[in-house]
Amino acid sequence: MTLPAHHHTLEIRNLSARAGGTEILSGIDADIRCGEVTALVGPNGAGKTTLLLAILGLVPCTGEIRFCRAAEHGEGVPRIGYVPQRLDFDRNAPMTVQDFFALSSQRYPVVFGHSARSRRSARESMARVGAGHLISRPLGKLSGGELQRVLLALALRDNPDILLLDEPVSGVDLSGEELFGDFLGQIHSESRFSLLLVSHDLSVVSRHADRVICLNRRIVCQGATTETLTPENIAAMYGSDAHLFRHGPADGHGHVHAPPAAGRDEGKRD
Repeated sequence: MTLPAHHHTLEIRNLSARAGGTEILSGIDADIRCGEVTALVGPNGAGKTTLLLAILGLVPCTGEIRFCRAAEHGEGVPRIGYVPQRLDFDRNAPMTVQDFFALSSQRYPVVFGHSARSRRSARESMARVGAGHLISRPLGKLSGGELQRVLLALALRDNPDILLLDEPVSGVDLSGEELFGDFLGQIHSESRFSLLLVSHDLSVVSRHADRVICLNRRIVCQGATTETLTPENIAAMYGSDAHLFRHGPADGHGHVHAPPAAGRDEGKRD
């Protein structure tokens, strides 16, 4: 059953997180709505990845994170899919995409082969993201965009209630960005789960997100995308560099773009 779009899947109340004595997040109040695409934007070091990790229970924090849908429907903790910004692994290791899936789905070592269920699950998940042809490829030989598709397929495999994507098109070529945008549109039309997307590309956000949360260690602003991504709010979020990325109709869409250095984490967790 699809829940109405105004229903909150996730409520965050007065959330704060510290690391090494420094406050990374302070007093965060936000709602992630069921079946909607919510974008999380902000400058480098704003705490975007930290907020995702807090939702996953992977960083210590204070405040409340309530999963409303699970509580109301008696399902316990909801299933959360997560696609990290990057995956650190030995690219020379003799591991195929099929092996990678099997590592997280079967109980016995991959060296003994793949179960029929594991193979079927991997094939179905990869086909879902249009990458079935990659199933037997070595993981270390994949391009950045292909690896992101594998991670996305793995995150979708168990039909999550909430999907968290951290910079999903970082390092992906333009055609990959367009395909990903199409996939976001498909997710929204299906409305089967809530999507929380971290992105530096405000043009992607303006095209695909229903709501946006502007973060810079605390909430700068949040609301419907068209009402929230104003030049004034962008300037408040990114500071004096705002004039560098405010584009008018000349770019064909009138979209705004964060400067690369301001929106990407460039290898360090924010």
